Amino acid sequence: MPGPKIPHSGHNQHLCYLVNLGIQDRELAKYKKLVEDAKYMCKKCGRVAAKPRNLCKPVKL
Repeated sequence: MPGPKIPHSGHNQHLCYLVNLGIQDRELAKYKKLVEDAKYMCKKCGRVAAKPRNLCKPVKL
């Protein structure tokens, strides 16, 4: 069974994609590392991340 469609390059590292796959349930330590000391927020979904590369439309907090 194929995974979700990737809408743009690098999306497979974005929190919206990773949460959709259940990273917060399966790999909590990895998820925490991505969001710990968040400095960016996604203008599209509102999630926060430490690095802009993990968001679709990052803006600095």
